[in-house]
Amino acid sequence: MKLSNGKPYPLGASVDDTGVNFALFSAHGTQVTLCIFDEHGNDEIARFILPRKSQHVWHGYLEGAREGLLYGYRVDGLFQPLSGHRFNANKLLLDPYAKQLVGECRDNPSHYGYQLDGIEADLSFDTSDNAASMPKCRVVDHRHLAPVLPVQKSYSQEEVSLSLRRSIIYELHVKGFTQLHPDIAKHRRGTFAGLASPESISYLTNLGITCVELMPVQSFFDEPFLQEKQLSNYWGYNSIGFFAPHQAYLSGDDVFEFRHMVEAFHKAGIEVILDVVYNHTAEGNRLGPTYSFRGIDNLSYYRLSPSEPRYYINDTGCGNTLNIAHPNVLQLVMDSLRYWVEVMGVDGFRFDLATCMGREAYGFDIGSGFFDALAQDPVLSQIRLIAEPWDIGPGGYQLGQFPIGWSEWNDRYRDTIRRFWRGDAGILPEFARRFHGSSDLFEHSGRPPAASINFVTSHDGFSLMDLVSYSLRHNEANGEENRDGHQANFSHNYGVEGATDDSDINSLRARQCRNILTTLFLSQGVPMLLAGDEVGHSQSGNNNAYCQDNRLSWHEWQQDISSNELLQFTRKLILLRKRFPLLCHRRYIHEGANMDEPGLDWFCRQGLVMTKSLWSETLTRSLSLVISGELEAQKGCRQALLLMLNTDEQSLDFCLPELDNLSPWRCLLHTQDCELNPESVLISTNSNPLYRLQDRSLMLFYAEFKEPVNEC
Repeated sequence: MKLSNGKPYPLGASVDDTGVNFALFSAHGTQVTLCIFDEHGNDEIARFILPRKSQHVWHGYLEGAREGLLYGYRVDGLFQPLSGHRFNANKLLLDPYAKQLVGECRDNPSHYGYQLDGIEADLSFDTSDNAASMPKCRVVDHRHLAPVLPVQKSYSQEEVSLSLRRSIIYELHVKGFTQLHPDIAKHRRGTFAGLASPESISYLTNLGITCVELMPVQSFFDEPFLQEKQLSNYWGYNSIGFFAPHQAYLSGDDVFEFRHMVEAFHKAGIEVILDVVYNHTAEGNRLGPTYSFRGIDNLSYYRLSPSEPRYYINDTGCGNTLNIAHPNVLQLVMDSLRYWVEVMGVDGFRFDLATCMGREAYGFDIGSGFFDALAQDPVLSQIRLIAEPWDIGPGGYQLGQFPIGWSEWNDRYRDTIRRFWRGDAGILPEFARRFHGSSDLFEHSGRPPAASINFVTSHDGFSLMDLVSYSLRHNEANGEENRDGHQANFSHNYGVEGATDDSDINSLRARQCRNILTTLFLSQGVPMLLAGDEVGHSQSGNNNAYCQDNRLSWHEWQQDISSNELLQFTRKLILLRKRFPLLCHRRYIHEGANMDEPGLDWFCRQGLVMTKSLWSETLTRSLSLVISGELEAQKGCRQALLLMLNTDEQSLDFCLPELDNLSPWRCLLHTQDCELNPESVLISTNSNPLYRLQDRSLMLFYAEFKEPVNEC
C-alpha cells in the first residue's frame, strides 16, 4: 500500500476503486498516524503518517487499501490537562466516523492517558499501549447501496411527512425484545436479524404498532465501574461511535444487517426511530479512559470549564458534554444523522437529553446552531424529530420550548396520568390539560397536538405492572444500595408490595393497567407504549434497570400469547385509536360540540357541563368528556365518543350527558371486572339513565348524530 496526500473531505474512511481516503479532524494535534492491523485486529502491521492538514483536517490516500481493512489512529500533541489538551500517542484511537467496530473493548489500565496510581492523577502521563484491548475500525463501502424504500402508508404521503399524529410508537430494546423468543434461531436472538424476523414483525403488526423507537443502537461501551461489578450498560446510553451499529447486535459480520432490518420493518408498514445520544460520550470525566475524542482533540470535542479547562462541564450527569457549538463537532452530528437516514434508512430520531443539543454558552436557545442546521437541511428537516426536553444543566428543563417541527417526550403527561389513576386530590384540571394534548405547552409556538409524545412508562422508570404493584423502588441488584433511580414515581401497591396471591389486589392492579392504557390511547397527542407493558412485564420493582442485561429486563414470551387478556385489550385499544383519527386532531380542539368543527366537552358525573367551581372541587375523582366531529373521516358523518372516568375507591353513578339529535349510545369498551364484551350494551339517551361504574374504572361509548352531515 502506498500513501499520497488524498483529500480532506469526506471525513472518515472513504473507498473508491483503487484505494481508501482517510480524513480526521484535529485542530490542535501536531501529527496523525494511521495504524493498519491484520484481518483479526490483533497485530499492527503498518503505520502511515497522514501527510497533509487542510483546515484542521488531516488526510491521506492509501492506494491499494480495500473494504474490510482494520485501522485506528494515534495523534500527537500537547499533554497539558490544565490547558485542556490530553494528547497521548501511546493510545490507539477510534475514528469518530468509523462505520463499523471490530473486537471487544476490555477494561484495562492502558486505556487511561494518565497513570491510575499516579500521585498527580490525571496530570500524570501514561506510556502504555492500549491497542491490544481496543476494538479496531473497519473500512466499509456503501457506494453500491440503493436508497431504502419508505414505509407504505394507507394515508397520503404529504401527511406522513408533516405529522406523527397517526403513529403508535413502541419503545423497545433490540436485544431484550428477542433474547427469549422461542421461535427465533438462537444465533439471531438479541440482534438486528432477530428483530427483523417474521416472528418479531408479525407480533408488532398484530398488535397494531406503526413505529418502533429503538433504544440506542450506535456503538457504546460499558462503564469501567459497571465492569468492576460484573454488570454492563444494558440500555446503551454511553455512545462512542456515532456511525457504527453496536456490534453485539450483529448476528454476523455484515454491518448492513441493521439496514436489512429497517427494510423488513418498512415492508411491514412500520417506521423506525432511533434513540440517539449526542450529548456525551463513553470517555467520562477527567478521570475517564481515552478511546477517541479525548485523544484526538479534547479541547474541541468537549465543553470544558472556561476558568479551569482541566475539568469538564457535566450537563449530562455522565461526566462530559459534547461541544455541539463547535462547527466540526456539529458537522460530525449532522453527518451521522444523515448517514442513518440516507444509508441505513431510518425515519427519525429521539434525542436523549436534547436540551444539551440546543445549549449555547449563554444557555438553551431555540435558535441554536444545531436547531438551525437541522431546519435548513433538505434531508433532516423532513424526518421525525423527538426531544427528551431536559438535562441536569442550568435551565435544563425545556418542555414545550423546542422548535416547530419537533415533538417532545411529555413527562408532565406521564406524572399527571399516574397521579390521576392513583386517586390524588385536586388533579382534574391538570388531567384535562394533558388529555387535551397539552396545548398550554405546545400551541404557543404553532405546534399541533402531535408535538406531545404521551407516555406513562418508558425504559427509564417502572414498567406498567410495577407502577401498580410497588410503592417503593427496589434497585438493590444495581449495586448502588438502592440509591439510584427516580424517587417520585407516583405509584401504588394497593396493599402488598410486589407480587401477591391476593385475588382482589391482582384484580385491581389489572384494572388499573387497563385504565392507564385506555387513557393513553384516547388522549390527544401521540401515544408511546413501552415494550412488555401490553403483556404485564415486571422488573420486580427495579425502576432503573440500565445495567440489568438479564431476564429482569428481557421480554417474556408466552407459548400462547392469545391467552394474555391485557395483550388482547391493548390490541383493541390500538384498533380504536386507528379507527378514530380525531383522537389526535391536526390542531387543538377548543370549542364545544357544534355542527361545523370538532368539539370537546367536559361534564361532571351528574351529566352537567363542568364549571369553574366544579373544576376546583379538589376531592372530586370522577369526570366525563365527549369528543365529537367526523371521528371516522371515511364515514362522512358527525359522531361522538363519551368517556366516563371513575378514579374513586368506591363505585359511582354516572348520568349520561344530554346532547341533541344523538343516536343511542353504544358501549365500545370498559375496564370493569365484568365480562369484557361490551359491544352489545345499548343505553338509550331518551330516558337519560344512571350508569354505575365500579371503583377505579372507565367506560367508552359511541354514538352518531341523527342530523345528516355530508349526506351520511
